[in-house]
Amino acid sequence: MALLAFWKSDRAAVDQLTIEQVMATAGNGVLRDGSPCSLELRDYLSQVSSGKLSEYIDHCLGSSFPKGGMVLQDLVNELGRRLDYKVTNGRYQGTSNAIGYDGIWISPEGHTIIVEVKTTDAYRISLDTIANYRDRLIATDQIIRPTSVLIVVGRDDTGELEAQVRGSRHAWDIRLISADALLKLVHLKESADDPETVRKIRSLLAPLEYTRLDAMIDVMFTTATDVEQASQIAAPDAEGDEASVPSKERVKGTWEFTDRNLLQAKRESIISALSRITNSSLIRKSASLYWNANHTIRIACAVSKRYDESSVRYWYAYHPAWDAFLSEAETAFFALGCMDLDSAFAIPFATIHPLVDSLNITRLDDKLYWHIHLKETPKGIEILLPKKGAPLSLEPFRVSLAAQ
Repeated sequence: MALLAFWKSDRAAVDQLTIEQVMATAGNGVLRDGSPCSLELRDYLSQVSSGKLSEYIDHCLGSSFPKGGMVLQDLVNELGRRLDYKVTNGRYQGTSNAIGYDGIWISPEGHTIIVEVKTTDAYRISLDTIANYRDRLIATDQIIRPTSVLIVVGRDDTGELEAQVRGSRHAWDIRLISADALLKLVHLKESADDPETVRKIRSLLAPLEYTRLDAMIDVMFTTATDVEQASQIAAPDAEGDEASVPSKERVKGTWEFTDRNLLQAKRESIISALSRITNSSLIRKSASLYWNANHTIRIACAVSKRYDESSVRYWYAYHPAWDAFLSEAETAFFALGCMDLDSAFAIPFATIHPLVDSLNITRLDDKLYWHIHLKETPKGIEILLPKKGAPLSLEPFRVSLAAQ
C-alpha cells in the first residue's frame, strides 16, 4: 500500500513506523531525485506535525541507515516551510549540469537562503563550492539578492566547522545552525501569534551583526511581548465600544487562568475534528492558526473556559491578523472551543467576516481585537452582536468532538 493511502487509512499504524520504514513505504521505496518515493515522502512530511518531524530527525541522527542523509535533507527543508519560507528542494546528488544546493528558502520579507545540510561536521567542506552555488543561482536569475548561506548540521558539536567559517572569506555570508536549534525555532514560532514575532524569528537565520546586540535583544523582547499581550486580553464583562485592558496587577491578582496544556489539548481535539470534516491534514502555523499543506484550508482556533459568574458564558478575541489569514483560503473557519463542552463551533469565514463591524473592540497600543461573546439561551449558543442588536445562533455551526 502506498504511504499516503496507508496513512489515511491507519494513521496510528504509520505513527509507529520509523522514518526509515516510512521511506521504504513511500512510492517505489527507492529514494532518488524525481522518484515516486521522493515525491510521496515529501508530500507526507508536509502533512505531519512538527513533533513528528522532530522524532524523524532524531532517528536520522541516531541511527545510521541507507539514504539517511537524503531523508534528513527533506526534513530540514520541511522545517523551512514551517517557518513560512517558500522552499525549493534541492537535489540529493549533484550532477555536472545542475547546481548542487540542498534547498532554497525565500522568506516573505524577500531574503533568500541557500541551505546546505550535513549530518556531521567530521569532514571539512568546501565553503567556496557552496558560495559558488549561490553565485551561479544569482547569475542564472534563479534567485535575487539579498542572499546568504545557512549550513544545517545534524549534531550540535560544530566547533571544527565554526572555525572553518570564521577563518574564511565567506564569514559574513555563511551561518551555522544545528538541526535541534532549528527545531526549537519552529516550536517557538508555533507558540507565537503575532506575525511580527514570526518575522523576528526568521531574522535570526540571516547574517546579523553580533558586535552590537540590539537585533538579538529585539527578537527576545518581541517574543516576550507577544506572550505578555496574550495574557492581557480584556475580561468578558467589558462593555461599550472599546473595552479597557486591565493592569498587570489585576491580571496577577484576581484572574483565574485555565492551564495552557488543557487549552492546547482542547484545541487539538477541535483541529482533529475539523481535519475529519475537511478531509485534510491540518498542521500548526502558530499558536492559534492551522492550515493544510497547500494552505487552501485554514483554521483560526480560540478556546474559552466557562464564565458562570457572567451573563456571557464564553469569551474570545478575534484578531485582524486572523481575519486576514482566513481571507486567503478557499475554505476557512473561525473555530470556537468551550472547555466544558464536547463540541465546538466552526464559523465559516464568510459568516464571521461581515460581523466584525457589529462587535465591541479593544485597542492595545497599536493593535486591536474584536470581542466574541457567546451567550447560552434555551435555543442554544448565540454570539452577541452589540452594534447590530439581534444575536446570531451558532447551533448550525456546532461540531462534535467525539472521536470517530
